Amino acid sequence: MDRGKFEWLVARVVDSLPDEFRTRLENIDVVVEDWPTQSQLAEVGLGGGQTLLGLYQGVPLTKRGKHYGLVPPDKITIFQKPIEAKCRGDARIAAEIQRVVRHEIAHHFGIGDARLRQLERGEAP
Repeated sequence: MDRGKFEWLVARVVDSLPDEFRTRLENIDVVVEDWPTQSQLAEVGLGGGQTLLGLYQGVPLTKRGKHYGLVPPDKITIFQKPIEAKCRGDARIAAEIQRVVRHEIAHHFGIGDARLRQLERGEAP
């Protein structure tokens, strides 16, 4: 898939979020990169042979205090090549983009990986 279409799909997911979430995406950039860097992999504890589909870097809303301000934007990076390697066909790629973008946005709202796995399995808290 060409980069323009991939970026459009990412933007469409963000734009389709319910207003109560989309309006709280303050001071955050969503970008697309081909592959994660070695430092990004290390940041989340992954090594060689492991892959990363998306990454949230920043201060979650639940950790921002009254002195939060004048800081660079948080960043959500969606990695195109690992998603394409995992999925075959545009429909599968689009579905995976939606899952990954929402997963990373959930981190912005302070939801950790363990809770996200529970939610994805349909488990109650």
